Amino acid sequence: MNYVLAPSILAADFKVLGQEMKKTEDNGAEYIHFDVMDGMFVPSISFGMPVMASIHDATEQFMDAHLMVQEPIRYVEAFQKAGADSVTVHVEACEDVKATLNKIRECGMKVGLSINPETDVKEVVPYLEEVDMILVMCVHPGFGGQKFIPESLDKIRAIRVMLNEKNLETDIQADGGVYVENVREVLDAGANVIVAGSAVFRGDAGENTAKFMEILKSYE
Repeated sequence: MNYVLAPSILAADFKVLGQEMKKTEDNGAEYIHFDVMDGMFVPSISFGMPVMASIHDATEQFMDAHLMVQEPIRYVEAFQKAGADSVTVHVEACEDVKATLNKIRECGMKVGLSINPETDVKEVVPYLEEVDMILVMCVHPGFGGQKFIPESLDKIRAIRVMLNEKNLETDIQADGGVYVENVREVLDAGANVIVAGSAVFRGDAGENTAKFMEILKSYE
């Protein structure tokens, strides 16, 4: 299994975003996580396609778009054109989950499906064989810097068991409240793609990335 760090630029200093991303890339982060918030599905508003398009050529990193928006099917093509390599949508935000996942696949991107802390893992069961990644929100979506919800570990374990039963090597992404101090618990539970915002970009992004990567490499 491939263990990946996905630094979330939501926590980065946008005055020097290109340089910050470069630090994470140079120290082994394969992904850049792009949190899109619409002020409807979540209270906050972040950024969208123009920002992704502007940073796309600044890095070789995998563009991991996480759409915390209502009815994300409306924006799938636009994010593909902006440079997204994958699009993850929330099961709670889609009127037709299957159609949304199909749209992502048709646009040639990897397909991700996310659940919020209050959502039961059974909600992803019908789509296990249709996605490349399942994202478990370990905080309530919409705000950075929140404390990790311990019950998220049980969700990650349950999803990994279900995937193993179907012999699926689907990625499990953990997003929210993950730091160097608790990342081993998250990895031990079965996640292999780690989103980290404040834990990477608060301080030296290069050094913080290297600390995460040292741990992730020990699991490969």
